[in-house]
Amino acid sequence: MRTDTSIILQTATRMLVPLLLLFSIFLLLRGHNEPGGGFIAGLVASCAFGLHLFAFDARSTRVLLKVESQHLMGVGLCMALVSGMVGVLLKGQPFLTSQWATFYVPGIGELSVSTPLLFDIGVYLVVIGVVSTILLSLDKSED
Repeated sequence: MRTDTSIILQTATRMLVPLLLLFSIFLLLRGHNEPGGGFIAGLVASCAFGLHLFAFDARSTRVLLKVESQHLMGVGLCMALVSGMVGVLLKGQPFLTSQWATFYVPGIGELSVSTPLLFDIGVYLVVIGVVSTILLSLDKSED
């Protein structure tokens, strides 16, 4: 943990990071029908991790991420690719054609799932992975 940063910044960061991450999930889920989506939500989540990096240090930010940022990029790219291949493999439609399925969930009712949401989640993870990798690399180069 850095000792040269302000206690006010560290305290504010402890309160803001969960709010920013929650807001990013809201933007992600709202995004495929309204303004927002995976890219914007990923940038908001990356801002949370960047704020944490400025307030604390790279090691504690990596602990907060819980996975290597490069792995987030790989998983996100695979999710986006899979979302595009669903239509090709199941229905012979062009790549990235949206597919929707509706399921009945007891207690909730009908639940619609779609490939655009899977694509948005993939973009979300890629953006977090790229921005976090850049920020953590910049912090490493300062040492």
